[in-house]
Amino acid sequence: MDVRSFKSAEEIAVAAADIFCDVLQKKPNAVLGLATGSSPIPGYTELARRAAAGLVDFSAARTFNLDEYCGLSLKNNRSYRYFMQHELFDKVGIRNENVHFLDGLAEDFDAECARYEAELAAFGGADLQLLGIGRNGHIGFNEPAKKMHAGCFRVDLTDDTIQANQRFFDCKGDVPRCALTMGIGTILTAKKILLIAAGEDKAAAVYGMLRGEISGQCPASFLRTHGNVLILLDESAARLL
Repeated sequence: MDVRSFKSAEEIAVAAADIFCDVLQKKPNAVLGLATGSSPIPGYTELARRAAAGLVDFSAARTFNLDEYCGLSLKNNRSYRYFMQHELFDKVGIRNENVHFLDGLAEDFDAECARYEAELAAFGGADLQLLGIGRNGHIGFNEPAKKMHAGCFRVDLTDDTIQANQRFFDCKGDVPRCALTMGIGTILTAKKILLIAAGEDKAAAVYGMLRGEISGQCPASFLRTHGNVLILLDESAARLL
């Protein structure tokens, strides 16, 4: 693992954007695994700035997002599909036909997860997978558990995750209780993994990921079994290391 510390989330954003630009320069039709939440937003903003300046070209890139809430349509402004459209896709010129997403309104969630898994595998997996980390060590919506899932699956969200995501909704009761997500095994098929974390509230999870036992109690710890992982932290998230 390559672990780097920065003074601010803005510095992390520049470093993360550099990684994306390098991947796309070498392979314009790269498969990008993307994440939602607060952590990626500064990086997406920096990528949008570079795209507007003609410094990076997303026109041939393909994208697969980590997860989606169950029960929300893509037009719902709290869905991850909506988030990605407005935070990144519309700003960098990613073509709709190159966007791949789990369907939170699917009638058969198992079939939907199998479809998504096969679709990603057909492209050879992600060339670059972006991750954040939850306060309980989750990546995607892989919550702490005795056994980690290999492929995409439906997950019941923990109360800690629901509480953390409440800030994106009008109230806690509006937060969906389940989601569809890539499993740990799917994430680990990526050729390169980039994880970003900022803020003191992520420090314990970062410590568990890098220094704790590799176990389902800290799903992010399984990243230590991958041969090409870059971790970008601000000083607050790295304070326990």
